[in-house]
Amino acid sequence: MPQRLVKLEPSLFIANAPLLAVGLLTLSSALLAAHPSSASSSAQPTPTTEKPAESGRASPKQPHQGSSTQPNQLRIPAALAPYLDPGFHPDLRFEPDLQPTGAETQALRLEIRLSRRQVTLYRGETPLKRYAIAVGRPGWETPTGSYEVKQMIKNPTWIHPLQKGVVIPGGDPENPLGRYWIGFWTDGKNWIGFHGTPTPRSVGRAASHGCVRMYNKDVEELFKQVTLGTVVTVVK
Repeated sequence: MPQRLVKLEPSLFIANAPLLAVGLLTLSSALLAAHPSSASSSAQPTPTTEKPAESGRASPKQPHQGSSTQPNQLRIPAALAPYLDPGFHPDLRFEPDLQPTGAETQALRLEIRLSRRQVTLYRGETPLKRYAIAVGRPGWETPTGSYEVKQMIKNPTWIHPLQKGVVIPGGDPENPLGRYWIGFWTDGKNWIGFHGTPTPRSVGRAASHGCVRMYNKDVEELFKQVTLGTVVTVVK
């Protein structure tokens, strides 16, 4: 009997793609439940007549090497479990969801070593990357201790710490803070933090007013990894 053709609109496939995928998986499970051996029937060898044993009794058939007695199993992502009924196929199995490892769940932290002019990004106790820095010069030393990130600003405005009214707007090529600011210390008025610099030759020295200068590309990379609350430890 001729089959009726059904025209499906392209938009229907796009709008209902997840439902269509689930429907196909459910249908496949149902077909396998109804015909569990149909999938492997084409791979069965043609039966042959075995030679009887000398005693007149037929020798028992030996199982075909490599054959599996395990039923067909469907393995699908566990995320689809709420949409499928395992009853359609007795051997339906869901792949377990991947869980993050212990190392991946540990928090990032920063450790500044003033004597080495270096900051290290850690995950837990594992060092991920080290960056060269400039630290506070004599009389403006970077304070030691344990702090946390309290400010994160892109294109910060710079205010001269000694001369009132001297301000350089954010984004200005001559801005001493560069384009990124990560503040971690304050006395309520003054701030200390990581930032870029228009004078990269100062990195590696004790040259700042207490802040931690970094190469512009390095502070940008660091800015994308830390968050408010990230622990910052400063040691000598």
